Amino acid sequence: MKNATYRKALKTGVFALILMTFGLTNAQQTTGDTAKQGDIVPGTTVTGGAVRVVDNKGTIKYLQSKNGITMLSNTTDDVTTTTWQLGGTLTDDTFIDANGTIFGIDGIELITTETASTDATTESDHGTGTGYTILVRDEATGATKKLLASDLLQSGQESFTATAAQVAYPLTGSPVLPAFSQVWVYRNGAKLIANVDYTIAASTVTLVPNTTVPNDWSVYAGDIVEVQFVR
Repeated sequence: MKNATYRKALKTGVFALILMTFGLTNAQQTTGDTAKQGDIVPGTTVTGGAVRVVDNKGTIKYLQSKNGITMLSNTTDDVTTTTWQLGGTLTDDTFIDANGTIFGIDGIELITTETASTDATTESDHGTGTGYTILVRDEATGATKKLLASDLLQSGQESFTATAAQVAYPLTGSPVLPAFSQVWVYRNGAKLIANVDYTIAASTVTLVPNTTVPNDWSVYAGDIVEVQFVR
């Protein structure tokens, strides 16, 4: 009776494992052979390896974990228990196709402070910086990457004291300015008309004085030209 119960439980566990891993294997390797990992050592707790089982026909089979699935095994009272759980090192590129359905994760930690990262400057930096970065998706590759909060929205402001007839105003640090609709230019506090009274090229704002009466205006020595932008 005990052996029959054990075989029934084993078959149930194998069936459940097949169902659980189908989605993973379907999204990963779908053809070819997978090499068998080394057997686990009974009586110890390990991460990796393989479990050898024998079905009721005497066929030897192996169940093994891979690619983000951790296998834990230990023996208590002469009974070996093996557990597969989510968590571990991804060994292969992994893609999950939601196929028009909703994919969500509950239980994400709520962040109550908003401190942006200032030192996690590369995609490979992980767990070494401070503050928070933002996860974004690269539409060209589908890869999830991180973005500095400071790169999501940038703004700047600079003012100049003009010389007589000065029209070109290169910004300090040579920032690449966005489209003219995101750049605001003021002359002595009065806003100029975008792409009419000024144009933009790279990091330079160029004023375009009007000579047509009654809307004529010129740049005089001592004029204050202010440039604001956001991107």
